[in-house]
This record gives sequence, C-alpha cells and structure tokens, in this order.
Amino acid sequence: MSQLQDAFSLFLSLLVEALPFLLLGVIFSSALLVLIKEDQLLKHFPTNPIAGALLGSFIGFLLPVCECGNVPVARRLLIKGVPPAVTVGFLLAAPTVNPIVIWSTWTAFKDQPEIVIFRVLFSLLIATIAASIFSTQKDISVLLSPILSRKIAYSKKTVTAKYSTDSFLQPGTFLLSTPGNPIKLDSEAITLVPSRWDTFVDNLTQELRELGGMLVLGSAIAACIQVFVPRDIILHLGSGVLTSIISMMILGSIVSICSTVDAFFALSFASTFTTSSLIAFLVIGPMVDLKSISLLLSVFKPRIIFYMLGLAVQLTFILAICHSFFF
Repeated sequence: MSQLQDAFSLFLSLLVEALPFLLLGVIFSSALLVLIKEDQLLKHFPTNPIAGALLGSFIGFLLPVCECGNVPVARRLLIKGVPPAVTVGFLLAAPTVNPIVIWSTWTAFKDQPEIVIFRVLFSLLIATIAASIFSTQKDISVLLSPILSRKIAYSKKTVTAKYSTDSFLQPGTFLLSTPGNPIKLDSEAITLVPSRWDTFVDNLTQELRELGGMLVLGSAIAACIQVFVPRDIILHLGSGVLTSIISMMILGSIVSICSTVDAFFALSFASTFTTSSLIAFLVIGPMVDLKSISLLLSVFKPRIIFYMLGLAVQLTFILAICHSFFF
C-alpha cells in the first residue's frame, strides 16, 4: 500500500511540474499556426543542401512544434515546395531545438546545464547530417509516399496563390474576395474559411487532448518504474556506460513522451543513470517517436523512414559514447 502511495505522489509531482510547460507550448504553437504563413518562409530557403539542412534544423525557433505536431507541418512544407533537406532537418531537430523545449529542459536540469547544451548541439548535428544525406537525392518522389507524391504533382499544376480572370472559364464555384483574385470554393485554398480564433481554439483543444493524455501516461510510467522496479536492477543498468545509454535510448523510444515535458521524465532517473544516457534519452526520444511513425508513413516510404530513424539512432549512440569518454 505504501508503494502505491509513493507512486501516486511521484506521479502527481511529475504531472504538476510539467503541465505549465505543456500548456505554454500548446498555446505558443497554436498562436504561430495562425500568425505565421509558410509562404513567407519559402522565399528565404537556400538552395545549398548544407545551408538548407541547417535552416531546417533551426525552423523550430519559428515553428516550435513538438514531435506530435511536426509531421503535419513537414508534410505541408513539402507540398508547398520546400526542399527535402529542409524538411528532414525540421523533422529531426524542431521538436528539440525550439525555445519552449530548451526552457523546460533548463528548468528541469538547472544544476546540470551541460545537459541542455549537449541536447541542443547533438540534435542539431544529427539533423544536419541526416538532412545533408537526403539532399543528395534529386528526385524527391523516390523518398515520398505515393499519395504525397501525387498530391505534390497535382499542386504544381494547380494555381494556388492567385487566379487570373481566365479562372472563370473553368467549371466550379468561385468566391470573389478582391478584384482579379477569385478563390475556387472546391479547391484546397478554401473550404469553410474558419476564423483565426476558431483555428487557434481548435488546435489548442486538440493538442491539449492528445498531448495531455501522453503526459499523464508518461508520468505514470516514470512513477511506476521508480517505485516498483527493484532498485538493484535500475542501479545495475544505470551504472554502466553502455548499458545506461542503451537502456535510456530504448526507454525514450518506447515511452514517446512529448519533448516539451520529457526533461522532467528524465530528471527522475538523474540520480541513477549517467549524464550521457540522460542526454541520449533527450535526443533520441523526439526523433524516434513510435506514436508518430504512422504519421511519417503519410510522408515517406517505409524504407526511407527506417533509414532516417536508424541513422538518428546510430548517430545518437556514437555521440553519447563520445560524451561519456570526453566530458
């Protein structure tokens, strides 16, 4: 009975500590959804693969979405013509390299600032390397899922920015928003035309519902592991260099906690696991998120997803080993 009480107390402490950051992240993400237009970003994307990979890795500062919401954003960017290098860099780095996640990690590990620094540096390095490799593929249809490839091909044939007056010669119903700029009602440009406030509220409630559930589940898992798993097993796994890194990488992929609050989950293991393993957990968790693999299938082919995530796992392990030996 005492173990249940201890587990429940630890569960509540983790939940209460992480909830403000989850709420702040969802509010910020929803606000940027209605305030920033991706079309304005496309004008500034470089053609150089390395520069594009770096830019994609830093887009998280402008579009701070966690791994739960970066796949739909990446899909939308690809449809709008963003190079694959930028998109892959965004997919791997944005859930970690954004101000909200950096702030929450700093709050959790104030006494260990190196964890914050190396989490950002390793995430940027992995995302840039992976994005640069993918940039060598000129034909992006080889990388993308058949459905997305067809959608991109169709979008290139369809006028999405402005319609000329010749558009009235096409079949369909049009809305005349401004002179010389009719919008086709049955196109992707407009469906119900929701207001910005409606879009903000809808996204806010949806993300809170989805991410809140994952936060509760992750906090419960962390509390149960700390209380019910024999201490000797945890100490044995956490004391070794290799075993601690491998264990935390596997745990990070399995629990798939939102990057906004995963630092508080990792904090519960700080007394038993090495610093390098904690960094590995914080780096690989947002990249290899099992619950988002189904979403990735709507963007890339299965073998491309396996290659991209496998590359992220290998690079994370190598960097964590290097950190354990040199720092």
